[in-house]
Amino acid sequence: MKKIALFAIGLILVFSCSKDDPNEIIDPNSNSFQSQELLSKKVINDYIESQLRQYGDVKWMDAPDDMLYSAVMHGGGILSIGFGYEGESFSIEKSSRLIDAKENIVNIVRSSEDISKSDPIVYDYDVLNAIDVQISDIETIRALKSADQIRYLDPLGYESFLFSNNEIQPKSFGCETGNRTLNTQDYRVISPNAWLPWNFDVHNVPQAWNLSTGAGITIGLIDTGISSSQNLLSSNGFNDGFSTGRTVQRFGTFDGSDSDQCGHGTSMASAMVSPRNDDGMPVGVAYNANLVAYRGTGDVLLNSSRERRGVSNALRQLGDRSDVRIISMSLGYVWSIGSVKDAVRYAHNRGKLIFAAGGTSTSFTNWYPVTFPASMSETVAVTGVKDNGDRCSNCHSGRQIDFTIAMQRRANSDRTVPVIGFNSNTRNMVGGSSVATATTAGIAALVWARNPNMNRDQVLDKLRRAADNYPNRNRRFGYGNIDAFKAVQ
Repeated sequence: MKKIALFAIGLILVFSCSKDDPNEIIDPNSNSFQSQELLSKKVINDYIESQLRQYGDVKWMDAPDDMLYSAVMHGGGILSIGFGYEGESFSIEKSSRLIDAKENIVNIVRSSEDISKSDPIVYDYDVLNAIDVQISDIETIRALKSADQIRYLDPLGYESFLFSNNEIQPKSFGCETGNRTLNTQDYRVISPNAWLPWNFDVHNVPQAWNLSTGAGITIGLIDTGISSSQNLLSSNGFNDGFSTGRTVQRFGTFDGSDSDQCGHGTSMASAMVSPRNDDGMPVGVAYNANLVAYRGTGDVLLNSSRERRGVSNALRQLGDRSDVRIISMSLGYVWSIGSVKDAVRYAHNRGKLIFAAGGTSTSFTNWYPVTFPASMSETVAVTGVKDNGDRCSNCHSGRQIDFTIAMQRRANSDRTVPVIGFNSNTRNMVGGSSVATATTAGIAALVWARNPNMNRDQVLDKLRRAADNYPNRNRRFGYGNIDAFKAVQ
């Protein structure tokens, strides 16, 4: 099966190809650190795995001082700090107390690092109560741990989980820019010559279209962007056939570019909003909804400081948009990232309905449940199942899952969901919890378009009531598969 739907524990088996800026990389063997010997990556990774197995997360504030320090230094010396009291993830206007807390951090870093004038802040998250600082001394860690109003201390650039040596890094996770010839049993042709993916019938999407096609609803997509080579996701191709009067916008918070170079974001956009026209291409669930696509990451694994900042900033910007009601994120990591968590809470506070993928991997689905940020209560966690209801071959499940989407054939795991390809006039397939999440976001758009005066919680309640397991909740699959037709009624 295509590896496009992944991200989660299997993804941790290698590095992402995304790298931080050279000026953020510190040589741990330089003279600056000789007074404090760094723990090896293997020792750090053993600690991480023990925390994940025991708690399902890593709370770096509680890690031994040398463990956190070593992880920071192996990650370029960047320490991400959340300040304020517990629950104070963001502040539109900071109180004098929060301003003092931030200034106290700066003073601690200056004192511990023995710098009197230079600014140790390398990144300020503005509305979020968080900053990133450059450190080189373990005493900085110790002083910050003892300080008041510190919510978290994260080694923002540490990306070497399960790797103790400098192995050759493969290409980005979840990326696929090729194309496939589709099995004729995995789609059917509908007017005006659009291809309907097989799983839409499982969820009664065509019946729902009699009542709603997503018109007037804007979905925010945080992923690897959308391909500039795919005409159906450009301004002209986006409005074609039965898909009319809508808009598509592209932004970039990862590396300055808004164009997909990976393929994953393009596939997610297709599953949600690909146009219904006569080109003989797979159609999206909400083919009349608007799309705001952010290139917030290079692939689906948030393992570099630039990717973590990129996703945090995309969430912040989408949270500020009054037209965006739904946010879809088919990406994540194996432990929670403070600045991303803060941004999720910010967007949630602004009324956004946030869908996140529960995780897709190849080796650790038996012991690791739901990945971050799908593990957060502020997100709606989705995973994939086969057409017979069993968990997909590499999808995660667990008590935090809210919904499931059929996205894989029982008889052949390579047959997943048809989508438009990275380039115009091509097709592909995508699977895992990634496409399950994008599909659910599309169904939510159908519901919201049918009920435009509803708020987020009311829309979510309609999705629950239209799912297979309602009013019960399965400990692995939540409320189960959603009946889109029932949900829009």
